[in-house]
Amino acid sequence: MAATLDVVVPVDDQLPPPWHWMLFQEWAPAHMLGADGHPKRGGFLPAEPTLPRRMWAGGRLQFLQPIHLDEPLTRTTTITRVEEKSGASGRLLFVTLHHSIAGRNGEAISEEQDLVYRGEQSAVAPDAPAAAVAGASRRTAVIDSPLLFRYSALTGNAHRIHYDREYAQQVEGYPSLVVHGPLQATLLAGYASELLPGRALSSLSFRGRRPALMHRCPLTLEAWTEAGALRLRSLDSEGAVCTTAEAEFLA
Repeated sequence: MAATLDVVVPVDDQLPPPWHWMLFQEWAPAHMLGADGHPKRGGFLPAEPTLPRRMWAGGRLQFLQPIHLDEPLTRTTTITRVEEKSGASGRLLFVTLHHSIAGRNGEAISEEQDLVYRGEQSAVAPDAPAAAVAGASRRTAVIDSPLLFRYSALTGNAHRIHYDREYAQQVEGYPSLVVHGPLQATLLAGYASELLPGRALSSLSFRGRRPALMHRCPLTLEAWTEAGALRLRSLDSEGAVCTTAEAEFLA
């Protein structure tokens, strides 16, 4: 992961948050994959044939104690909510999962993950350049296709919108490859830790606002303090907000 993100390998034995998304990969046999590269619907997650597209929309994480690189971990996953909504983009189904990851000393990460099922209509929202935030810190995140491919491999994500441009354009209607939401959250969490060195991240929440598209990269990462928390966001090269996040640190 350090090589993929082009960062220094951590010198201690603790896994940086949220690098745990590399763990607990579920590799379905090839004949069990759908046309989009995801495992076919059904089984643990609900199946809704009229809503064929599925994406990770956001999540909320609490980092309760460090994960050490030599310890065995277990994950328990529960579906906590299934809710149908309708909006400008049509009918949507929201599914919330709760992951509890435990190590030798008990629960280390408590995570809620929001999945959204949608129809075949385009998921690209109209351009909406963001208002500037006074005093925000900024840095550029270079995004290229090797990064998307390697991050997909590390996290066991076979969704073709991240590495198959022809599929992304012709089937799902994106102008170019799509940057993973969790990758953006990982970059934002790393940036937050750079700004507050020596402090442990205690919680992170993030939400996808619009797809981050390869032809509108690089991304700009921004951070500023508001109401006692560190607010963060990623913006594409046209100034539209792609992902927002909030990070809190131990005192």
